[in-house]
Amino acid sequence: MNFTPQELWDSMGFVARTVIFTLLVMSIASVYVAIERLITFWKARSQSRNLAEQIASPMHELDVSAAYDLARDASFKFSYLAHILAAGLEELHARFDRHGLEAAQRALERSSIAESHDLKKGTSILATVGSTAPFVGLVGTVFGIINAFAGMAETGSGGLAAVSAGIAEALVTTAVGIAVAIIGVWLFNYFNARIDAISNEMSLSVQEFVDWAEKGLLERSENPGSTTEDERTDLVAMDSVVDDPARSSQERQSLPDQGE
Repeated sequence: MNFTPQELWDSMGFVARTVIFTLLVMSIASVYVAIERLITFWKARSQSRNLAEQIASPMHELDVSAAYDLARDASFKFSYLAHILAAGLEELHARFDRHGLEAAQRALERSSIAESHDLKKGTSILATVGSTAPFVGLVGTVFGIINAFAGMAETGSGGLAAVSAGIAEALVTTAVGIAVAIIGVWLFNYFNARIDAISNEMSLSVQEFVDWAEKGLLERSENPGSTTEDERTDLVAMDSVVDDPARSSQERQSLPDQGE
């Protein structure tokens, strides 16, 4: 026996071949996840950087409507920054006051959690491959040793020729299992590091957004001319409803009496 790949495959039993096929499927799944995640992360990072450059101007001018429309643009559909900013800007677009800011903070937190979950898609497959591939290979090892002993029983001797096929089968399945596990663990650790880096960027983006909104509210309060008379009237009316809902309810109930 020359131990060529073809001869090793021909000498393997059904169990060993099943183990090799299973490990091959696991390795293909790992490579698929790695390629898909690389493409997704590249698009997300690239589009987020482009958005950061384009949205700086409307946010500097406190143009919430323009910033919101830009964050929702289809060209940034893979951008994690766009998803986070759109969630916060949507609340501020509805009402740019302290109540809108509180709603925006909650929306930012929800969006960050959702984005973190999306970034981790597929990493569980890498973790499973890295942790179980050696044990899958070990199944082939056990049956390879069993075949080696079976060869000894058939020949009635313990010579190398009698056990070489079974031992080779055991070593091959073990080696393949370890190799697949190493690839899975490397990829899992690499993508976890990328996800941690992006999560830190998202946390910083949320904090900067809140700081920007607070400064914008302060600037509007110090410069009433930046809002129209109708906007100021609407803000005062909304604040009174939120601050004293009981009084607002009583006023609504008294309207029919006044009409009578």
